[in-house]
Amino acid sequence: MTQAEIKLCSLLLREHFGEIVEKIGTYLIRTGPQPLRMIVGETGLLLDQVKKALCVLIQHNLVTYQLQKRGFVEYEAQCQRVLRILRYPRYIYTAKTLYGDTGELVVEELLLNGKLTMSAVVRKVADRLTETMEDGKTMDYADVSNTFVRLADTHFVQRCPLVPETPQSPEAPPPPAPTLVSNEKEMYVVPRLNLVGRGKRRRSCDEEENGEHKAKKQKQEGESSEPPPDDGIYWQVNIDRFHQHFRDQGIVSAVANRMDQTSSEIVRTMLRMSEVTTSSGAPYTQPLSSNEIFRSLPAGYNIAKQVLDQYLTLLADDPLEFVGKSGDSGGGMYTVSILSVKRRFEDFSALPRLPPLICFPLPLRFGSRCARIFRLLLRKKHLEQKQVEDFAMIPAKEAKDMLYKMLSENFVSLQEIPKTPDHAPSRTFYLYTVNVPSSARMLLHRCYK
Repeated sequence: MTQAEIKLCSLLLREHFGEIVEKIGTYLIRTGPQPLRMIVGETGLLLDQVKKALCVLIQHNLVTYQLQKRGFVEYEAQCQRVLRILRYPRYIYTAKTLYGDTGELVVEELLLNGKLTMSAVVRKVADRLTETMEDGKTMDYADVSNTFVRLADTHFVQRCPLVPETPQSPEAPPPPAPTLVSNEKEMYVVPRLNLVGRGKRRRSCDEEENGEHKAKKQKQEGESSEPPPDDGIYWQVNIDRFHQHFRDQGIVSAVANRMDQTSSEIVRTMLRMSEVTTSSGAPYTQPLSSNEIFRSLPAGYNIAKQVLDQYLTLLADDPLEFVGKSGDSGGGMYTVSILSVKRRFEDFSALPRLPPLICFPLPLRFGSRCARIFRLLLRKKHLEQKQVEDFAMIPAKEAKDMLYKMLSENFVSLQEIPKTPDHAPSRTFYLYTVNVPSSARMLLHRCYK
């Protein structure tokens, strides 16, 4: 964790949760897991303030806790999870693209609140949608519930871990911290709720300022308040599922650039068919037969079964190995090789659209000639300074200055290959090359700044 990342985490926590939460979160990021007593002593805050701040961080999955063998609880900040706050707008936009305005607001409410019950999400979203409608129109709870079910079926939202119901004797002291357990079989099962009603509009300012009416309303709500039918079943956004969706989009785009639009649509269909059954970290998708793929193609692609088989064969024989063949039953069993695609994405010279990602800042920082040298090194792998001058058609003095500038900024690296064991400079080759992972990490850290 670099200083730039820590500073960015601190600014994000301050912007979204305030100074107290930011102070505790930054302290945990810098020091690692700490018990409650140490947090209170080092931050100088009141015990009640620290407890409330930790509750907020745990509610948003930014801090985890673990019971140690000695009986005390340690709290640990999740730095990468804090940085994911920067992607919240992209998660919300993706939900809007896939499931419309209702899906957008469902994901937004869960991200804003961390964890919520389904009934609470449905009411909040229905009220917000009703506010945007014309007078006399309201949003039905059933429509919002249907969108929530679709998000759960596609694993974009999931249940939060629960405290298992274990009988305890009344004399036994409660544990220092509850142990949360998640049931994978029920993680995406939506409880059967009969939510009947419609969204409500906010009251006017005159009604809100009327103290007697407000007190009467609170009294009535207090007398008739009942626990919701899904009390205790909380939901959260499945961030890994959104990342899997982004990864699938990248794979489809790479196939379209490598081959054509029809090939990318075939791969998109394969990814869509296995998006729920394949975990985000799996190296391959679930095997799919050619017949299943043919039946699942979009209606607009009227291609024959024989043409589909030819496309699948071309994809399987392609050197980039986007698709692999795992059997011959059902017209042939095919998988999308996620692991192979990841390796290809790490090699920036393998795919045509990836070099601009790392070359983009070079013209702005060093000029267009430096970008030309950088692209040349990406293509040729290793070059001496004289070879760079010849291939890039740049004068020797300018090429030397540009290479040294990029070397000092860690855009390129210098590799020494000695002819003799004594490493004498006169008998050593000095080759310039691009260490893609190192350059990518350097650019990422610059983005954090």
